[in-house]
Amino acid sequence: MVEKLKRIFSNPDIVKKITFTFLILLIFKLGTYLPIPLIDTVAVKQLLEGNSFLTILNTFSGGGLSSFSILALGISPYITAEIIVQMLAIIIPKLKEWSEQGEQGKTKTNRVTRYVTVVVAFIQALALLFGLGSRPENILEASVLADKDLFWLFYIYMAIVITAGSAFVMWLADLITRHGVGNGSSLIIAAGIVTSLPSMFTLLWSKYITDGITPSSVLSFVVIIVLFIAMILLVVFMEGAKRRIPIQYANRQGNSSSDIPVKLNVAGVIPVIFASTLLSIPLTVVGMMGLETDSSTAAYWFDQIFNYRQPIGMLLYVIFIYFFSFFYAFMQMDPDKIADNLSKSGAYIPGYRPGEDTKIQLSKILFRVTLIGATYLTFVALVPIIVAKAFSFSTSEQSTIVVGGTSLLIIVGVAIETAKQLETDSATETYKGILS
Repeated sequence: MVEKLKRIFSNPDIVKKITFTFLILLIFKLGTYLPIPLIDTVAVKQLLEGNSFLTILNTFSGGGLSSFSILALGISPYITAEIIVQMLAIIIPKLKEWSEQGEQGKTKTNRVTRYVTVVVAFIQALALLFGLGSRPENILEASVLADKDLFWLFYIYMAIVITAGSAFVMWLADLITRHGVGNGSSLIIAAGIVTSLPSMFTLLWSKYITDGITPSSVLSFVVIIVLFIAMILLVVFMEGAKRRIPIQYANRQGNSSSDIPVKLNVAGVIPVIFASTLLSIPLTVVGMMGLETDSSTAAYWFDQIFNYRQPIGMLLYVIFIYFFSFFYAFMQMDPDKIADNLSKSGAYIPGYRPGEDTKIQLSKILFRVTLIGATYLTFVALVPIIVAKAFSFSTSEQSTIVVGGTSLLIIVGVAIETAKQLETDSATETYKGILS
């Protein structure tokens, strides 16, 4: 480990990349403190508090939404656009053709993704503003409330500012990807989450130590910290776990064996994000309409069904995680395509004939692996809810104190991938030095 770090930091090119990445992340973080013009940020913060859907959006904005800055949407429109383009590639032949054209096709797809990002950002910005500002006095500064005929113009102007902010973040992410270390989009999300961790530990210390220390409060503090560390270790182990499918090459001389590595968690954090978002949208609409959920009304039943902190909502949450895990895993690793590629290259799985038998075996393996991965994702997603119930956290505390969940999956995943790229880059530079 020490040798790897020495090799990385003794390489001036890699140090430059790391420094550049940190500078870009610093610029992004400074941008999250620039408020949107005409917005009453204090009133908006009160509206955002306790809204699970907007909490997820805040995670993907790197904390920009909580302060309702010009980077309020952060990188989330770009991620949404990427998912839309991936989905469209299944049904639009041109996009599918580009995905098979290598670097040239990737460039064309990225261009389309950027255009879609701008459209998605503008739609999300308008939806966010009109949703929170169904009553203009909820979000607008007092100085502009008198101009009632211009409210729609104010909203469009603010939506354009937020869209420009998202385009700027997309550009920053692209700079990191091309000239820095790791994937720009992932690093921006992870950086926003990491910068919120100090507030979590500060709140825990204040809640259990500063505000009246007792043996039970100290025990609660220690248990939560130990759980947090245990969840990090679990996620690190599971994110690195792989199932290797052995393959043989019929016409290769020498070592004719190889394998296909299949990650235990093929779908990554996507299933949890999709499940949380789908469940939270109806509750967001109910909240924006100002309906009460504490009585036997339609709003109450919406809360029971779509709030994943309620029994019915939690069951639906689990079902969605499993569904999206299988959907995304089979979309990412198509057994038919893999079997065809193996057949073309003269490879096969020992004990199974090329063609249909190989496809069936690959499907079975992917199903079993995804089942384990989906169960792991469900456990990680439910731990914060269970911990919040067990320790009686308030609504605001639940959004700050997160043991497990989406945030941890993102941080660990990004850390592992970035570490791998640094190691690869340092090894590549070493080989260049030897050859030169």
